[in-house]
Amino acid sequence: MSPLTQSTGKRLLHYAFTAKKTFISALILLSIGVAAELAGPFIAKNMIDNHMLAIEKPYYQTSSSEEAAEYNNNFYKRADRFEPGESKGQEIRLLQEGRSFYFINQAVNQPEGERSYSNGELHIVRGDTEVVYPAVKLSANELFSFYKPELPGIYQLVGLYALFLVISIFAEFGKTYWLQSSANQVIRKLRTDVYAHIQRLPVYFFDNLPAGKVVSRVTNDTEAIKDLFIAVLSNFSTGIINLIGVYIALFLLDLRLGLVSLFIIPILVVWIVLYRKIATKYNTIIRSRLSEINAIINESIQGMSIIRIFRRQTQRREEFENLNDDYLKYQNKMLNLNAFTSHNLVNSLRSMSFVLVLFYFGFGSLGGTTFVSLGVLYAFVDVLGRMFHPITGMVNQLANLDSSMVSAGRLFTLMDEPGEPVTDGSMPRYKGNVVFKNVSFAYKKDFVLRDISFEARSGQTVALVGHTGSGKSSIINLLFRFYDPQQGSITIDGQEVKAIPKQWLRSHMGIVLQDPYLFTGTIASNVSLGDERISRERVERALCEVGADKLLSHLPLGFDEPVVEKGSTLSAGQRQLISFARALSFDPAILILDEATSNIDTETESLIQEALEVLKKGRTTFIIAHRLSTIRSADQILVLHHGEIVERGNHDELMALGGRYFRMYQLQLGAGAAISEPHNQSVNILQPSPEGTF
Repeated sequence: MSPLTQSTGKRLLHYAFTAKKTFISALILLSIGVAAELAGPFIAKNMIDNHMLAIEKPYYQTSSSEEAAEYNNNFYKRADRFEPGESKGQEIRLLQEGRSFYFINQAVNQPEGERSYSNGELHIVRGDTEVVYPAVKLSANELFSFYKPELPGIYQLVGLYALFLVISIFAEFGKTYWLQSSANQVIRKLRTDVYAHIQRLPVYFFDNLPAGKVVSRVTNDTEAIKDLFIAVLSNFSTGIINLIGVYIALFLLDLRLGLVSLFIIPILVVWIVLYRKIATKYNTIIRSRLSEINAIINESIQGMSIIRIFRRQTQRREEFENLNDDYLKYQNKMLNLNAFTSHNLVNSLRSMSFVLVLFYFGFGSLGGTTFVSLGVLYAFVDVLGRMFHPITGMVNQLANLDSSMVSAGRLFTLMDEPGEPVTDGSMPRYKGNVVFKNVSFAYKKDFVLRDISFEARSGQTVALVGHTGSGKSSIINLLFRFYDPQQGSITIDGQEVKAIPKQWLRSHMGIVLQDPYLFTGTIASNVSLGDERISRERVERALCEVGADKLLSHLPLGFDEPVVEKGSTLSAGQRQLISFARALSFDPAILILDEATSNIDTETESLIQEALEVLKKGRTTFIIAHRLSTIRSADQILVLHHGEIVERGNHDELMALGGRYFRMYQLQLGAGAAISEPHNQSVNILQPSPEGTF
């Protein structure tokens, strides 16, 4: 077994301990149920050896009718029924030949051997010796008179068997209920831990892992592990306890029979090890393909409009079919492995064990040499047959066992990814004085920011402009500490951000994205995000301050209007206003607007611009904008180019400079704007930048 599997097994055991009380209760009930079931063969053995076949034991004539059989006006009691000191009369024997029983009015010294009856005499041949006894054939009524004293004992054993049957039924119910209940508790704990860990994973982790694969691990893999705790654990625990009980029963019945039957254990262990080596390889591919299928389904649903617009349905279907065919291929390999092995193994073991036992002991019993009694042989065969039911259950669960272990390994691999530490508590709202000093940053090898230095004071509005890939969003990512710079320092109110817990730092930041994300719920719940600190009054005030009440007033339920996934029933402007109100309701010290007005019409934009003049007071605002008309009032504009700040100043200063910002502005608004804006007359306003348009 590999170290990974051992680690996975130990971690699964650790999770099982979270519901150890119910697991232990289930295993106790399982043991009781197994004991009750295995009591059946012992009861049958007792019934055969001590009641049904015991009629051939010696009988003695007695004067008492208690526990005695009446024959020819005389009473006869079995030898083992006499009390100590009780007087015994003439010994007699009842012996069977064929289907008939015969009364012998004397002691029989040699009852074992080949029997035959003729002319009122019973002949018993054993080896070279033959003995002859005068015998009288018993009628059915006369034979029943000898069985009649056995009936109370037989009835008692039948009642005892029924009692054990009821106990096993209740034990099976309790075992199944508690095993499944504890499994559900374990899976709930595991799924909660996985989801909580996903929340702690750094943002860059999701850059290279499709959402569908993450979803597959949280859903499909945890469900596979649930099968481990319900079906696999149930069958294996039942099987192991059954095997232990069976072998105890076998050794109690006959030591030699128990020793002969031990050959099954090493065969079973070797088979499980070999099976898992092959199955693990197949199941690893199967789980991987299932994740890829989920990923492509999720991606296709998210981009359905693009797929249809560009008529890529056929190509996407072919990609899906290739994955699905590969998934089917390895599923069939697993089916072939299971079909070829599981039942064949059990049937072979069953046949080998019965042949061995019957060959070694059965013929001796049937031939009269009697190595073991017929009752013992019957009970042994019964118990041995019961052994293969749990073995079948265990072997049939090998596929689920291996699939569950592979899924658990994938899940624990995800949980082993380093996450961001969670720090309890909070910090006072900072003022928002942000300083970048000689900051350089690279996502991989190449630097996307080089020697960035600027200061944003509390209450100021700082705009970041530049072409795509110039580093605007990277600055915001560093500010949020989604990433940390390789060089330089970032401080807020003079404190290094690396020294501030990320949760504390972000608690006083708000952001409005170009493509706002809305959660399933209502408009109001999307503003408060379920935060108890944000009252309904505060939600409504934030919506009104951004002008959302004007655009949402036509909705039947107003601010309680349901929002479906991503807010697809709302317009782009409505979604943006809700996202804007969300940021404002948290009263951030630092507010980031990432292309926040790019998807909003001119009328809506004017409403937001009016609200911003009031809302920007007391907080530092960073604006990433391509529409330069929205940042004319910014206190500071940073122009980025290939990760460097090439120009800085307010709108008027940059227009007067006549550099990159000036050309960008002219390209957006047209040459006519040059008449109303101060600029450097020596600059050719129609000449685009060397890098092209922005």
